[in-house]
Amino acid sequence: MTTGIFVTGTDTGVGKTRAACALMRGFAARGLRVAGMKPVAAGGLVATPDGMLNEDVVALRAAATVDAPLDEVNPYCFAEPIAPHIAAARAGIAIDLDVLSARFDALAARSDVVVVEGAGGFLVPLDAHHDFGDLAQRLALPVVLVVGMKLGCINHALLTQAAIRGRGLVLAGWIANRIDPAMDSFDDNVESLRARLDAPLLATMAWAPDGDGELAIGLPGT
Repeated sequence: MTTGIFVTGTDTGVGKTRAACALMRGFAARGLRVAGMKPVAAGGLVATPDGMLNEDVVALRAAATVDAPLDEVNPYCFAEPIAPHIAAARAGIAIDLDVLSARFDALAARSDVVVVEGAGGFLVPLDAHHDFGDLAQRLALPVVLVVGMKLGCINHALLTQAAIRGRGLVLAGWIANRIDPAMDSFDDNVESLRARLDAPLLATMAWAPDGDGELAIGLPGT
């Protein structure tokens, strides 16, 4: 069993959190100790007993089976719903890959598997020189790609696959999320992606405007 999975998407708002939580539940069902990690979050704050937290972080913590400190689960959180590197610059904070790597290692020491959810797409910047692809490369994790199924998704998915390969990482699987309920030729687009992505289709997510609902995912490598 790998120490983790890195969940990325073809864009922001494509269902990464729902997919990450489903992966976590799948690993937990196998009796594994599972932790979730959102290295950097921006916006989407909700009130919790622990204060204002990012809604994705709340979902990941709920799906986890190990109790971990918040600063390991979500080392950097910004209030503004903007690109992480811009939010960090406005806050006067530098996102440090060494910090993110150390927090991942701490989670991995508590767990059998850590599901790491990126923000936005694979190449979203973290600072002037690094992006989420660099973080995935630093953590050396296999990647699961959530494809937001809409017009243009084939190009987005293939470009993301090329970027993942360019970092020397393994695309372990992909998930088709129907984010546009009116998308024409949905099944044809899924089949086009099947033929072109060098990884198995793990699940198809039905249109869910509120993002709710259980999702069963075939775990990578199974």
